[in-house]
Amino acid sequence: MQIEVLNSKGKKTGRTVELPEEIFGAEPNNHVMYLAVKQYLAAQRQGTHKVKTRAEVQGASRKLHRQKGTGGSRKGNIRNPLYKGGGVIFGPKPHLYDIKLNRKVKDLAKISALSYKAKDNAIVVVEDITMDTPKTKTFVDILGSLKCADKKVMFVQPEYNENLERSMRNIPTVLGMLLSDINTYDIVNSDVVVLTESAAKIFSEEETEA
Repeated sequence: MQIEVLNSKGKKTGRTVELPEEIFGAEPNNHVMYLAVKQYLAAQRQGTHKVKTRAEVQGASRKLHRQKGTGGSRKGNIRNPLYKGGGVIFGPKPHLYDIKLNRKVKDLAKISALSYKAKDNAIVVVEDITMDTPKTKTFVDILGSLKCADKKVMFVQPEYNENLERSMRNIPTVLGMLLSDINTYDIVNSDVVVLTESAAKIFSEEETEA
């Protein structure tokens, strides 16, 4: 599919980039997207939750009273979970929430997410942006020219650019990403995917090599 390349003023440059149909025109698979997003969110959990069992709380270990003959219920020690300050029954323990997904499944999920963006006309290709110094206002103006100022934007570039990264990192609605780091969750979570011209061309080159 052909995408017009825009300049930083939002005007057409007269150049186009060919985005491969195998990635941006594929039939989306909703289930693998769900699995990839689930894996991403699960990996954000620390899993450090912990409560004390009756073996770990403070308190004497003596039996409170004899087993029979009191007319009351049987009781163990003060660390019994039924007492205030006692241990917790079946409480959470530290563990990982990681979910394993095959590489092909994750790749298919990213392809599905990008295909949805392409169908919604939510992919913008802009010429490579260079900045001599970090300037957030300049980057905000560029987003306004691209008609993305009021949207959640995932800005994708092929390699790290410090001035550009520092210009966008203070904008809460913008997520700067390297092409090699894009994932299904961030694609789905954005309203618009903005690709620099260099990043967009890499898709075509990789597809040609494949």
